[in-house]
Amino acid sequence: MNNQSVVFFLMGPTAIGKSSLALEIKARFPQIELLSVDSKSIYQGLDIGTDKPKKEDLCKNFYRLVNIVQPQNVYSVIDFYNDATREIKNIIDSGKIPLLVGGTMLYFKTLINGFASLPPSNPLIRDYIFNDLFLGKKKKLFSMLKKIDKKSSKKIHKNDIQRVLRAVEVFFVSGGKSLSQLTEESIHIKLPYKIFQFGLVPHNKDFLYKKIINRFNNMLELGFENEVRRLYQRTDLTLACPSINSIGYRQMWHYIQKKCTYQEMINSTIQATRQLVKHQLTWLNNWPDILLVRDNQVNILIQKIERILTNNI
Repeated sequence: MNNQSVVFFLMGPTAIGKSSLALEIKARFPQIELLSVDSKSIYQGLDIGTDKPKKEDLCKNFYRLVNIVQPQNVYSVIDFYNDATREIKNIIDSGKIPLLVGGTMLYFKTLINGFASLPPSNPLIRDYIFNDLFLGKKKKLFSMLKKIDKKSSKKIHKNDIQRVLRAVEVFFVSGGKSLSQLTEESIHIKLPYKIFQFGLVPHNKDFLYKKIINRFNNMLELGFENEVRRLYQRTDLTLACPSINSIGYRQMWHYIQKKCTYQEMINSTIQATRQLVKHQLTWLNNWPDILLVRDNQVNILIQKIERILTNNI
């Protein structure tokens, strides 16, 4: 096998330890380059709440697709596909091997299956739909989705406001064509590489949930509130921005607006993170062609990568 045609995927739920494992893998195999698959780490200024790698790790290891978008902007799945495929090619052309690391399963799925050709997202239209037409009511927005696109409403969780809003937006800007209809009509392009997929899963869910609590408490100690307050002071950021309307930032934003107590903010963030983890694990457990490795047996994964790199698969 030609190693330059190999691409590694490392997926896993929030707080499982993907980033530290990726750094360990890169230290052991210098031919590997890291590429982030995280829908929030792309944003500049969202550092503590996204648990980004430390600045020295980012500089030393050249973690691609981190800090590439201003937080007021919308970054679509197609944007990620275009950026990721470009960076994968750049890495391979340089004689290195890409290791894609993250927990945004939709991004990974898009790389595997290709993407549908959809109208570009427009933040002004999204803001109008959500705040003017539906008065910021998530239930009303989801009810609309069920009326215009039953297939998408069965695939998108009612609390995944960004995906619900995107599906409704597509209907409005495409002249009445649903997201599922456009997806079925579109041509899908797949990556021309040999992809090896690994999933890091918890050996004990309760232990992972404790890590989630400790992780968020550590964020608070590192100054997460001050980070969000700096974002809150900007006039170009609102909860309509995908960057702000994300786990942790949304709850802290509400606290700053005095819509909840400090403890309610903490409880809500931890609960939302746990729900995200359950969703991520569901994706992984139904993911085809993947090697699932428990987080206390990472040597199995490292040994597998070594065998692939030495052509002894």
